[in-house]
Amino acid sequence: MSNSADFPGTGPTGTTPARRPRPRPVRILTAAVFALAGLIFFTSFDTARGTDIRQDGSLLKLSDLIQQRSRKNKGLDESNAALRGSVESLAESDDGSTRAEDEKLGALENDAGTRGLTGKAVTVTLNDAPPDATAKLPGYPEPQPDYLVIHQQDLQAVVNALWQGGARGIKVMDQRLISTSAVRCVGNTLILQGRVYSPPYRITAVGDPGRLKQALAASKAIQTYMVYVNVYGLGWKVADDGTVTLPGYSGTVDLHYAEPVR
Repeated sequence: MSNSADFPGTGPTGTTPARRPRPRPVRILTAAVFALAGLIFFTSFDTARGTDIRQDGSLLKLSDLIQQRSRKNKGLDESNAALRGSVESLAESDDGSTRAEDEKLGALENDAGTRGLTGKAVTVTLNDAPPDATAKLPGYPEPQPDYLVIHQQDLQAVVNALWQGGARGIKVMDQRLISTSAVRCVGNTLILQGRVYSPPYRITAVGDPGRLKQALAASKAIQTYMVYVNVYGLGWKVADDGTVTLPGYSGTVDLHYAEPVR
């Protein structure tokens, strides 16, 4: 249905009705403005009635889909790890390789992070601040929502500092990091190697505990994060774990990249 008026024919009797006058650009623009204003008014009215975005069906379906895919990816990772273990057992029973070759292969697997790693460890835990947090120190503004949540840069700062502190291996939540791992956050969740996590976030590193903690304290990015810890109550905990075993990376090691359309 058109918003413009239909003009009946006005020609003399027995003649072809006169053509409809062409709408002027000003009239078209005015009609578009009123239509847009009406849409905004309707949207505002619908929201003002108490629509809860947390109960929005489309958003819930998307959230459910993400969680479903995350659980599926976890199952696939576990299956892949079991198959890889079987392959390694069969390979070890093969007498075709020399001891030197086996040791070289083992060293490469250790460097790649596909083997379990045992050693003394430090775990860093980061968490969101309470939603009703206020500034604890004078001279600081009241917090914006972004001040109260863990961001991607915070996780990356911890991982980078631990590597700089000589970490031999790092685990984020329950997954081992390798050279192609990407720590990414979407909203208030962490997406790591196809799986989704919510805070608190735990990062465990195997290495010399003293050097690891020293590197954390020396990081400029973490020093900035500590301001938010002290002012707004973001979570921060560094703990010695004693001797732990990090799992080997169980996902695919193939590189995937975009290709131009031909």
